[in-house]
Amino acid sequence: MRSTRAAATGAVTLSLVLAAAACGGGSSSGGGSDDSPKTLTYWASNQGASIAVDQQVLQPELDKFQKQTGIKVKLEVVPWTDLLNRILTATTSGQGPDVLNIGNSWSASLQATGALLPWDTKNFARIGGKDRFVDSALGSTGAAGKDPAAVPLYSMAYALYYNKKIFADAGIGKPPATWDELVADGKKIQAKGKSPLGAEGSNPAENIHHVFVFAKQRGADFFTADGKPDFTNPKIVDAVKSYVDLMAKDKVIPAGDAEYAQNQSVSDFAKGKQAMLLWQSAAANLKSQGMSEDAYGIAPVPVISGTPGTGTQVDSMVAGINLAVFKNTHNLDGAAEFVKFMTSDAEQKVLNKAYSTIPPVKSAQADPAFGTPANAVLKNTFTNSAAALPQVASESQFETAVGTAVKDLFADAAAGRAVTTDSVKAALQKAQQQMPAA
Repeated sequence: MRSTRAAATGAVTLSLVLAAAACGGGSSSGGGSDDSPKTLTYWASNQGASIAVDQQVLQPELDKFQKQTGIKVKLEVVPWTDLLNRILTATTSGQGPDVLNIGNSWSASLQATGALLPWDTKNFARIGGKDRFVDSALGSTGAAGKDPAAVPLYSMAYALYYNKKIFADAGIGKPPATWDELVADGKKIQAKGKSPLGAEGSNPAENIHHVFVFAKQRGADFFTADGKPDFTNPKIVDAVKSYVDLMAKDKVIPAGDAEYAQNQSVSDFAKGKQAMLLWQSAAANLKSQGMSEDAYGIAPVPVISGTPGTGTQVDSMVAGINLAVFKNTHNLDGAAEFVKFMTSDAEQKVLNKAYSTIPPVKSAQADPAFGTPANAVLKNTFTNSAAALPQVASESQFETAVGTAVKDLFADAAAGRAVTTDSVKAALQKAQQQMPAA
């Protein structure tokens, strides 16, 4: 999902999810109606540098859809800080939008509410078929063995963005390929008076994305094979500590970044204050802040050793945005038509160019516009070395609990308090206790 957000807070509780399963989203048979065939409401996520930017990107496309179909789409761009709680509240009340964007890592959690239209073979056929979509994108659309709860809309992957001038001034000839190299390069950059690496230490979602990768690189998962949280696994503890140690021990992330949660690290990088940034598909964001594409390079996120790939060489979560339909929509045919429009080759090219994201639709992804060197890094990562966050019903609670634990550990590091194996384990134990009972 897009990491410009702070994750939803502790209001995401099991009781809310269970309530949603009981009363949200229409009948379990995939109902809905066509009582209001001329209008749709659409909640879009904040993908651009601001809500105003999103409105400028989306409204012309919605006008185009209305001209083609006669269906008016009422747009609301919802900030990431509000989106998950807004969706969960809508599932309990049954008063949600017709169509909405969801962070792809929420797919299984929202699927468990029963509020979203399942994308079975029949529904996929209405938008051209399931095989139009890249497999890795489909891997974050819901729990294994169930019909997807949503359709991929924008795909993203993490990369290492680095400032070419800062690297040259520090005598660094190429981007770091391993974490040890990143720390060593960071010392050279600090010697030249610059900050090495930016982070959003107060953003639980960002924290989850990074510690997930650190865990994968150690051959660990936050959940057991049967879906139970395993946060105090020694490899998980080591993964979380290693990430926080980039500030606490290695000092390559500045202490001030412990308070960042709203794109400040991107702004620092765009302004030349920090030499490196770990981010999802950042080109459009950087351009909007005045940074020339010539000023930075893009490389894969570092691994412990070797080169990125599958297994312990994973270097990104499968990032992206999915498009979902509320099951109780009063314009079921129109909602399906809108999803078909948004995932058409033409719209995939328009929208993913605007957001510097990767089309999850195979034929659109083949467009030359997505074949630049920068996009080649992102596409290769997304296809070959990214893994989906846990597709379990409690995923949203996991993001909140563990992401907040990491936030608190960053706060300790910034304050000069020791971040030890024991303190990390205690923080993760507390997070595990916040998870719903099986």
